[in-house]
Amino acid sequence: MENSTFVVFVLFVLALVFIMKTVKVVPQQDAWVVERLGKYHATLAPGLNIVVPFVDRIAYKHVLKEIPLDVPPQVCITKDNTQLQVDGILYFQITDAMRASYGSSNYIAAITQLAQTTLRSVIGKMELDKTFEERDHINTTIVNAIDESAANWGVKVLRYEIKDLTPPKEILHAMQAQITAEREKRALIAASEGRKQEQINIASGEREAAIAKSEGEMQASINKAQGQAAAILAIADASAEAIRKTASAIREPGGEDAVNLKVAEQYVAAFANLAKTNNSIIVPANMSDMSGLIASAMQVVKAQK
Repeated sequence: MENSTFVVFVLFVLALVFIMKTVKVVPQQDAWVVERLGKYHATLAPGLNIVVPFVDRIAYKHVLKEIPLDVPPQVCITKDNTQLQVDGILYFQITDAMRASYGSSNYIAAITQLAQTTLRSVIGKMELDKTFEERDHINTTIVNAIDESAANWGVKVLRYEIKDLTPPKEILHAMQAQITAEREKRALIAASEGRKQEQINIASGEREAAIAKSEGEMQASINKAQGQAAAILAIADASAEAIRKTASAIREPGGEDAVNLKVAEQYVAAFANLAKTNNSIIVPANMSDMSGLIASAMQVVKAQK
């Protein structure tokens, strides 16, 4: 009884081991490489897989997710013979599990070394200032160079990013001084531009004020001329109206005598004013006309009485 129980237990253990050796569950985004009798046989996809126990074995297990890889810092020499310490990070993904297993003994080390050598080559063709300005160009060049070689290793290089570019301390101090000088220069230029704009604004304001003043003076002259013209027209209208009334009065009975009286009065008044302002004696050239006017005036006065 005890022997049979032991045999059953042994058979159960063997069956369990057989099942464990036969059934393989591959996680998602993983790929397992199977060797049969020491030779590549198949690549197991995610899910449940069956292998031949004691004949097949899982030789390599690869993760198909995107993998970040730190590239150690290294000293690069630029085109203008400046030492520059550079480090970065590389992102890659395994696309072919078989090539990743047999294409290189250590594809991670191969990628790292290739990234470093390519970085030194690219930076060696650039001056120091360009290395800071053209990071994207450096990253793209490294990715293209590595990706071409990494295809044989079953690896796809997705991108490369430079983390730090560190020049020597002397270069840093010189760069800081240059940046400070550039900032001061921009500040001086901005101040001068401000003063220039201020002078332009002042000149523009004075010009507009002068234009407004001249326009005001012109309008005042126009208004004055229009006023004088209106006054002359009013005087002319009044004179014309007086002439019309005088002419109408002359045509009426006794009108001519009234006119003669008025003329005689003005004639006498004019000579009286001349006598006041001048010591000379002025005698009319035609005394008969004057006496005739006075006689007519006296007759008009008597007739009115």
